Amino acid sequence: MIDLLRGRFIAFEGPDGSGKSTQLARMAHLAKAGGLDVIEVREPGGTAIGEQIRSILLDPANVDMTVRCEMLLYMSSRAQLVEQTIAPALEQGSLVLADRFVASTCAYQGTAGGIPMQDILDVAQVATNGRMPDLTVIFDVDEVTAAKRLNPLLDRMEQKGAAYHRRVREGYQQLAESDPDHVLVIDATASEDAVFAEACDRVEGALRGLSRV
Repeated sequence: MIDLLRGRFIAFEGPDGSGKSTQLARMAHLAKAGGLDVIEVREPGGTAIGEQIRSILLDPANVDMTVRCEMLLYMSSRAQLVEQTIAPALEQGSLVLADRFVASTCAYQGTAGGIPMQDILDVAQVATNGRMPDLTVIFDVDEVTAAKRLNPLLDRMEQKGAAYHRRVREGYQQLAESDPDHVLVIDATASEDAVFAEACDRVEGALRGLSRV
């Protein structure tokens, strides 16, 4: 498993409250224990500029922000992150683990927000310079379970309501169906240990498949 992770770019995705950040931290710990150099990044954010964009995006006061503006701000943060951190790390053979990437924009601003998917993908191509994850791991959880796990002090995105977050989940599922070789779905309603065990098994299997291509 460790050798398969070297120089790979893996995005951890899922609805708010899915436990993806916890699972990313566990994967990072496993990889570091195996001797890999691991770069962990989050979106939006991950750079000084990106963190400033994050504060704008998640501020509950910004109720007038349009979905298209929202999408472009996420992409701006992503562009800085790729050029400043992700691309150099991959060139050095590090494992890059991202807490969200383009799949989030497809699910949140695309399926749930109504922006045409092709518009998002076109902007993503420019923002990332074509640098996309080797694997996207989606931690799937229903909106009721997810809501119980969230901090009661919700940020602007978390405040969008159950119907919105139901569409987000549908968006993630559609992404997985469209690219099963690169997008994995993990049942995140199980225990933390069980979810991690399944994630490790599925990631290893998928990376072995990519290595044979």
